[in-house]
Parts: sequence; C-alpha cells; structure tokens
Amino acid sequence: MSESVKAQKQHDVNKENPTTFSKTAKPSSAKLALTDNQEVNVPETNKQSEKEAGGSKQPKNTWTLDDFDIGKPLGKGKFGNVYLAREKRSKFLVALKVLYKSQIKDYNNQHQVRREIEIQSHLRHPNILKLYAYFHDDSRVYIVLEYAPNGAVYKFLIKQPHKRFPEDVSAKYIAQIADALKYCHSKKVIHRDIKPENLLLGPKGEIKIADFGWSVHAPSSRRTTLCGTLDYLPPEMVTGKTHNYKVDLWSIGVLCYEFLTGKPPFEDKEYNETYNKISKAIYYFPEYVSMEARDLIQRLLVVNPNNRLELSEVLKHPWILKYNGAPTDNKEM
Repeated sequence: MSESVKAQKQHDVNKENPTTFSKTAKPSSAKLALTDNQEVNVPETNKQSEKEAGGSKQPKNTWTLDDFDIGKPLGKGKFGNVYLAREKRSKFLVALKVLYKSQIKDYNNQHQVRREIEIQSHLRHPNILKLYAYFHDDSRVYIVLEYAPNGAVYKFLIKQPHKRFPEDVSAKYIAQIADALKYCHSKKVIHRDIKPENLLLGPKGEIKIADFGWSVHAPSSRRTTLCGTLDYLPPEMVTGKTHNYKVDLWSIGVLCYEFLTGKPPFEDKEYNETYNKISKAIYYFPEYVSMEARDLIQRLLVVNPNNRLELSEVLKHPWILKYNGAPTDNKEM
C-alpha cells in the first residue's frame, strides 16, 4: 500500500471525531484510565501468544496505534466504531474497536467497558470472538478483536428469502451458540444479551458470539440488574426478580424463534404489550415451523427459569441432532 493511501485511510478514521488519533498512544498492561479521575483494574491482556499475535516468534508486551494499518469501518456503536486493521509486523488482520472515553464517561459506562475486557479476554472457544489485547491514549480505548469476515448474523438474516433461515441453518447456529454458552456458564459467565446483532460469522460461516458489554462473571449466580434488549429479556428480568445463567436459555429460545420466522416471538408496537407477552410467555408459531423446532422453543421459553431446558439437553434435542449429529464436549482454544 502506498504512503498516500495509508495517509488517506488514517485521515478517514480521524474524520469520525475532531480529536485525531494519537501517534504516541500510551498503553497500560495493568490499569486502564477511563476518565480523568477514575481508574479501573483490567487483566493483562496485552501479552499475546505466538498464535494470537499472528505468528510472530517474540510475544509483544504492549501495543500502540502505530502498530496497525487502519482499514475500512466495520460497524458503529454508541461509544465508538470498529475498524478493520492489520498489525504491521505480522500482517495479521484484526477488528479494532475504538471507544471514546468522553462518551463512556457521559453515559457512566466505565464498569461496562471494564467488564467486557475482563470477561472476553479470558474466554477461548471456537464460537466466541477472541479479545486479543487492549491499549489506550488520552482520548480513546482500543480493543483488539478477532476479525469475523462474514459480518453480523442479523445482516445475513435479513438478506434471506422471507428474512428467515431454513431449519437446517437455524439448527446448526443454535447448536454452536448453545455450546459456546455452555462453555461460558462453566466459567461462571452469563452473557445476558444474546441476539442476532451480537452474533458474527467467522471465515467458515461459523458463529462468533461478540459484545460482552452486558455479560457478567457471577459466581454467586443471582443478579438483579436489568440489561440487554427488551425483546430478548426473560420474565424474571422484566418483572424485576433476581436472575441467574438461565436467562441465556430463554434468549436461545427467542433467538431460535427469530431465526425460523424472521422476528422475535414477543415483538409488539407497544412496549407495555411486549412486556406483558414476555411475562406470560404469550407467543404463536407460524404454520411452517416444524413440530421438532416448536418443541425445542417451547422447552426454552418457560416462565419459570428452573423448568427451562439445560444447554446440555439442548445439544441432545432431536431437532438439533437431526442437522448436527451427536454433541461433543466444548473445548477451550
């Protein structure tokens, strides 16, 4: 790439915000300052293995923006943007998530960012997006993520005929998500915001669970925070009760329904009506949804969380086995 093209790429990124990227970003391996008067402890995610660093023999202890060529934008969020980037030394492609500290502070979301880094950096599963490293400068936090070249599941879904997936595709995706969440739960991590917008597709079309901003490491198992997207929230959360990892079981049921029909089961124009449908699990199946798929969804969309089908049983369900074969134990990567 010519120097003029590189300069234009950097200029395009800088136009997103009047404050230009610092050429001397100051990384930190132990603390990440999100505001002028507050620091949060984060894990030392800057130390990378040879495999994760794109094959370089010597692990790199810190990163700065100068280590990357910045490419096209991949997405935009409330606190910043995500760009395709290439690590200069190894030519390894990554997704660089750029968060603006001022916006994080304005929304009082310091803890959410900290939680995302803490949790996702320690998860290693073939269907979970890897968080390789982080660094920061005076105005931004940079998170180095695995690049998922096939984009968001949501965009793929709306491009399908009738904006829904066939049952074989849906069953394969649900099996991958269930296996990844089973792994998360074994690590005492609850995602709490499973939806098509937070699922990406890897190079082979495999699911990559992303966006752990609402996730929580919950050894005590019981939480009361209301979070996530209303259409996917379970009854215990919308009614203000304590919740545990079984919220993710409900989300898989909602997700499965949306994959098969193109919309969430409790969707309504009125917020209060959606709330009412969720709290009572009121929904209906279109005629084209198979009985096997209905059975799985009905076993997950249960008001009493203790009666929801466990993830190990989801992976053994006849509808899942019909398109995926016998389940295997999840493995760390």
